[in-house]
Amino acid sequence: MAQFVVRQLEDDVAEKLRQRARRHARSMEDEVRHILRTAVQQPPEGRKKLGSRIAQRFRRAGLTGDLPELRGVPARAADLDS
Repeated sequence: MAQFVVRQLEDDVAEKLRQRARRHARSMEDEVRHILRTAVQQPPEGRKKLGSRIAQRFRRAGLTGDLPELRGVPARAADLDS
């Protein structure tokens, strides 16, 4: 098994790592192993992006037209009384 020594790690990063490990009920060493394992995992082959998956789901529900882009449009409450 490989071993790593991390030098010159900023104090705030070490403290956040300590807090994260505590939240997950792990030692700092185990938390670092978990972070590294997760970081190097490859995404599944052929996995579509989120927008494509959402569009496909709605297409199967009968929606065939494009949805308008709502970025930058203020949200408004639904009228549930009608």
